Order: sequence, then structure tokens, then C-alpha cells
Amino acid sequence: MKAAVIVFPGSNCDRDVAVALERSLGKAPAMVWHRSTKLPKVDVIVVPGGFSYGDYLRCGAMGAHSPIMAEVKRSAAKGARVIGICNGFQILTESGLLPGVLMRNRDLKFICKDVHLKVEQTKSAFTKGYRKGQVVRFHIAHNEGNYFTDTKTLRQIEDKGQVAFRYCDADGKVNASTNPNGARNNIAGIFNAKRNVLGLMPHPERMSDAQLGCNDGRTMFDTLVEAVA
Repeated sequence: MKAAVIVFPGSNCDRDVAVALERSLGKAPAMVWHRSTKLPKVDVIVVPGGFSYGDYLRCGAMGAHSPIMAEVKRSAAKGARVIGICNGFQILTESGLLPGVLMRNRDLKFICKDVHLKVEQTKSAFTKGYRKGQVVRFHIAHNEGNYFTDTKTLRQIEDKGQVAFRYCDADGKVNASTNPNGARNNIAGIFNAKRNVLGLMPHPERMSDAQLGCNDGRTMFDTLVEAVA
């Protein structure tokens, strides 16, 4: 398996996710600058967290129009696995790879803390290493993580099993009190219809080493390697 991490001006989690990928893959991923017009032949593409273009105009809006995103979209259409984390999720929605948008957090404050997530869908290369209904712990650090889409699209996402993770408590209960940012239906991450593209606000790479206090995120990277191999 070969992987690539896209790097934008303002990315600040590109190295973190590269370390997590290398730990699972056994070799370093390619680091691809956003102005590149070609991608190396890869099986997995990561659009990392950070603040591409300083979140000017609208978070992810400018990053979505970087030259490399045309290649990311072409690769996704051919079946490559694409994962967008935090700002990467915002870029994937802005580029049309995923439905919906990420708006300002409900309380209009930046949130930085650990959260519990309920695994809603295990039929994907990203999540089949988890159990359906399993509660995992990831980290969030965002100002625009409030997932929103119209009611019709939301119903389609739910009906087609495109919700990957929901915010919950340690016991797996999903309600308003366990929703850190106001996201509709407590949605923390979604797939595209083919489930080869995943966007999520929480950071699995920050929970991918026992020395960080939790190893729940490593399962995602290990699962990707196994699925593609």
C-alpha cells in the first residue's frame, strides 16, 4: 500500500498523521504540496487538519480550489481511499466530495478536548476494525465543526448508512448533552455513498499511540493498511 498526505499553507497536523500512517504502514507516506498538479500512484490520500489559507473566506473553501484537489477528486472517483480530518473534512465538503458543510460551533467558541464517539458503520476500509456501536476516544480541536445539511440530504445520509461516527458519552449514549458543537444528529464523521471517502472532525492521529494516553485512533490506520493490502 502507498499513501500520500496533502500539505496546504496552514496545515498543522500533516506531520502528526504522517507519523501515524508510517507506524501502521511501515514506511513514510508521500508529502504532496497543495500546488502540485500530480499525485504519485497511491491507495490512500489524507487531507490533514490545520487552517488551510488561515481559514480566510471560509474554512476549507480556498483549500478546495488548490490544484492538487482536482487530482484527489479523480483518484477518489477511481476508488482510492480518501480521508479528511478536521480542516480536511471541511475541504472535502467544500470540494463536493462529501455532502453538507461545517459551520461555526454552536457556542461560537473554539473547542479543544477529548471526546467519545460511537462507531455507527463498520462496512468500510476505514472502520471495519471497530465493532458497530463501539465507543472510542478521539481528540477534537476546531472552531467550525458544526456539521449541517438540509433535512432531505440528512435523511439520505442516515438511510444509506453514511454516518461513520457520532458524538456520545462514555457509555455510548447519544443526546444533546454529548454534542460538543451542535452538529446535526450528533454527526462527527460521514462517508460518501461508495464509502471510499471519509470526513471526520475528531483527530484519530492524536490517539494512535499508547504514550499519548489512548490508542483508539491507530485501529483506523491499521484497518486501512489491511483493507488495501
